[in-house]
Amino acid sequence: MVGKYKVITLCGSTRFMDAFMETQKRLTLEGNIVISVGLFGHSGDDEVWTEGTKEMLDDMHKRKIDMADEIYVINVGGYIGSSTASEIKYAQATGKPIKYLEALAE
Repeated sequence: MVGKYKVITLCGSTRFMDAFMETQKRLTLEGNIVISVGLFGHSGDDEVWTEGTKEMLDDMHKRKIDMADEIYVINVGGYIGSSTASEIKYAQATGKPIKYLEALAE
């Protein structure tokens, strides 16, 4: 298959590494280019917590959102932490469509 592929950036807490991997696989098989996180700080990638690294990764993720056509939020159990909330706000400000793994509570 050759064509134009939608680019989707995954956002969410890195504590949900398994959900990130499952979602990345599913969205890829559906014909999308998927951009994910580079490290899973809440799942054992301790390098995230060295001085300046978390800030760099947060900024880098905003650039990943810039490259995307939309974002997909991994909100297992409805959880959205402060970093993810910031990414959602950024995506909204830049006009990116936002989809969620789980429906938002009303």
